[in-house]
Amino acid sequence: MKKVNIPALIVFLITGITSCNKWAADKSYIYRATEAPGKTVSADAPLAGAIKGTMLQGLTYHIDSDIYINDGDTLLIQPGVTLDFRNGTGLVVLGSLFSEGTQAQPIYMTVLGVTKNNTPGLSLTQDSAHIGLWRGLIGGTKCPFMVIKWTHIDFAGNAEGAIISALPEVNQSATQSYNILFQNVNGFFIMEDSWTYGGTDDCTRISSGKVHVFRNTYEKPGGSGGDCVNMKGGTVGTVAYNFFIGTAYNGQKASNKGQPVGAPQTDIVMYNSTFINDGAQVVPGQRGSTVDFEQGAKGAFYNNVAVNCRVGYRVVNNPVADTTNLTYGYNYQYADSADVADNFFTFGPVCTEPQPTDLPLPSSYLPAGWDYEAPSQNSYDGTPTLFKINPLFVNFPLPANNYGYYPWQNNAVGSYNFHLQPSSPLIGKGYTGVQPLVVVPVDPVYGATEVTPPGADLGCYQSNGRGNQH
Repeated sequence: MKKVNIPALIVFLITGITSCNKWAADKSYIYRATEAPGKTVSADAPLAGAIKGTMLQGLTYHIDSDIYINDGDTLLIQPGVTLDFRNGTGLVVLGSLFSEGTQAQPIYMTVLGVTKNNTPGLSLTQDSAHIGLWRGLIGGTKCPFMVIKWTHIDFAGNAEGAIISALPEVNQSATQSYNILFQNVNGFFIMEDSWTYGGTDDCTRISSGKVHVFRNTYEKPGGSGGDCVNMKGGTVGTVAYNFFIGTAYNGQKASNKGQPVGAPQTDIVMYNSTFINDGAQVVPGQRGSTVDFEQGAKGAFYNNVAVNCRVGYRVVNNPVADTTNLTYGYNYQYADSADVADNFFTFGPVCTEPQPTDLPLPSSYLPAGWDYEAPSQNSYDGTPTLFKINPLFVNFPLPANNYGYYPWQNNAVGSYNFHLQPSSPLIGKGYTGVQPLVVVPVDPVYGATEVTPPGADLGCYQSNGRGNQH
């Protein structure tokens, strides 16, 4: 019989680091933690109400009504567990959640009996990915730990509803429908090697907190709108080696909007992510579809891959991102459509500045003397970039023909393989000097398993076997 509590050693470490802004990359602060004796969660009857303890390896738990991890309580989910959320229910995390799947035995949070549909070109009403069959994970304002490893989160996005939204610890709109919500500026959000499928709005909304989001796959996130990893005021950390396909809006977004009193400035380091056919709902000039920095956020983004995404990497002025403390480069874009190629770069008083390390080389197609800061220069001809520098994925059709960017909407992984062939022009083109911003504990259970450093190859899949493992 076991009960999972946050060990005293972790509490000690949290007390020592909450005032820190950055841990050096070469100091991982590795520690070990053990579980205290306690209780297990029974799978003999459907769950409802407050739960705590340990969900046992390989069992299936049926949830008939919303379940809650109360403030001060902890739930640990062992490898191979399936959570079947019926009746549009969800998991409200006011205490700590540790979803500890493994590569051999992932955890599933889903609605049993629902089948994924990978047919290209499905409308939002035809696709079960965008119905919102359960509420997802709803973190409270005091949630100290939300740790998600090797976990599938499928078909989420049902609205919170009046009862949950009215909780003082949640304090959100009843219509809010994120797959995952985290909102404790002093808490730790760790998501590694996991998958999300579908959604109706933001897939992962971090209102504030210390984050580590590494090596995940996001498939068909959002619906008629919604960013994928949307980080707001007071969020700091690193987001890297993630794979996105078929997003509605941005894949990774950083903004200092809504910064809580006393919270740090939003500071996000991003590197080595891959974006495929993203931004299906984007109107160019209004939103992004890959990486987006805005509204006072600072940080970095390097080594990313964008293929047939509606809008390129985006630094915007609504209001302005902290461009004094924002660096970027070594980012790659590919287009099979002039509509995409013409929007590799945004325009305006503050926007994404072309870098000489970008691929294709911006000076090879932008007009001589092109001024990226001039709002009057609101167009250029991207035709010279069409079909240029094929990334040579192991198995994905490029040029895309009828299975590329919206309206064709090839927005599912299916049987495709996005690893790089040995002859890929993206191998060896990355920048390894960027430093991850490590602000979370490093631990095989209660923290980040690994802070994977920047890769020498562009994108989330590395030829040396590191990076995204899906």
